[in-house]
Amino acid sequence: MSNQESNPTESVLEPGALCTDVEVLTPREVPLGGIRAMTVYRTLPQKQRSLVGAWCFLDHYGPDDVADTGGMEVPRHPHTGLATVSWLFTGRIDHLDSNGVAAPVLPGELNLMIAGQGITHQEISTPDTTVLHGVQLWYALPESTRFSEHAFAHYAPEPVELQGVSIRVFIGSLAGSTSPVDTRTPDLLGAELVLEPGAQVVLDVRRDFEHAALAESGSIMVNDTPVRHRELGYTPTGADTMRIAAGPEGARVILLGGVPLGEQIVMWWNFIGRSHDEIVEFRRRYQAELGFEPADPRDAGKPELFGPYAEGQLAPLPAPPMPTIRLRARE
Repeated sequence: MSNQESNPTESVLEPGALCTDVEVLTPREVPLGGIRAMTVYRTLPQKQRSLVGAWCFLDHYGPDDVADTGGMEVPRHPHTGLATVSWLFTGRIDHLDSNGVAAPVLPGELNLMIAGQGITHQEISTPDTTVLHGVQLWYALPESTRFSEHAFAHYAPEPVELQGVSIRVFIGSLAGSTSPVDTRTPDLLGAELVLEPGAQVVLDVRRDFEHAALAESGSIMVNDTPVRHRELGYTPTGADTMRIAAGPEGARVILLGGVPLGEQIVMWWNFIGRSHDEIVEFRRRYQAELGFEPADPRDAGKPELFGPYAEGQLAPLPAPPMPTIRLRARE
C-alpha cells in the first residue's frame, strides 16, 4: 500500500482558533485468526491516510461475546520498527514475548511493547473472559530508535475529571495529565475520553500535532463534523483547541495525536521498515530463525533478531509470501 497524498496541506489558524477541517475515515472489517475469526474494525492504515503523527495502525474490536467468537488467539508472531499499544475496555488478554515478559492486559491499563530491531509475542484472551472489547494500536519508531533494543512498559493512568468527561492519558500529555512512559517516539498522544450524555469538551491541544478521534461506543461530533460509531475523525496541524461532543447516549473516544512523523515507512504484515528490500530481509530472518525456511550461512554468528522461544509460547505463525510487486513507501 502507498499513501497517495504525497504532499498533504497544512492549515495554520490564528491563536485560539478551532480547527473545523475534519476528515472522516471509515473502518473496514478484518477477520483476525481462527476458524471463528474474530472481527476487528481497522481505520489505520488505509489508502486515504496511512499515519496520524507516528500512529500507523488502529484496530477496534468488540464488545464480543467470547462464547460466540472464541475470543482472541494470536500465536507467536514478529514485529520490527514499531511499538504495540494494547488498551482494553472489557476482558483480559495475556501477553507473552520472546524477551520473557509475561503480563496481563487489563481494562484501563496500558501495555506498551517496543519491538525495536525485532521481537515476537503472542496475545491470548483468558478463559475467564466472557466479553472482549478494546483497541490495538501501533506507532512507528523514528529512524533514531527503530533499531534499539526491545522493551516493555505498563502504566495505569489516574482519570482526570472535568465537567461531563473523564480522561485517562496513557501516552503523552493532555488536560494536565502526563504519562511517564518512554515511547522512544517524541511528541505523541494517546488518551481515552468518556463523555456523559450530551456532554462536550474543548481540549487545549498542540498546534504542531495532528489528531484523530475514534468514536468508540457511539456517534460523536468532532468540532462541527459528525463522526459515527467506529469512524475516525482526523484533524490536521494548525489549531490549538479541539472540541468533542457526545450524543444523548454519551460516548467513549480514543484520541490519538502527534507531530507528523516526517519519514517514509514501508509497512507489510507485522514489519515496519524503510524499503522493500529491508522488509524482504526481515521476513527472511524471521523465517530462518523460526525454522520455516532453511538456515542461511549469512546468519552464522549473528545474534537472533527475533529472540528465543519463551516458555509457554504457542507455535509461531509463518510469514505470508511477499507480494509479486515491490512495496512502496508511505509518509
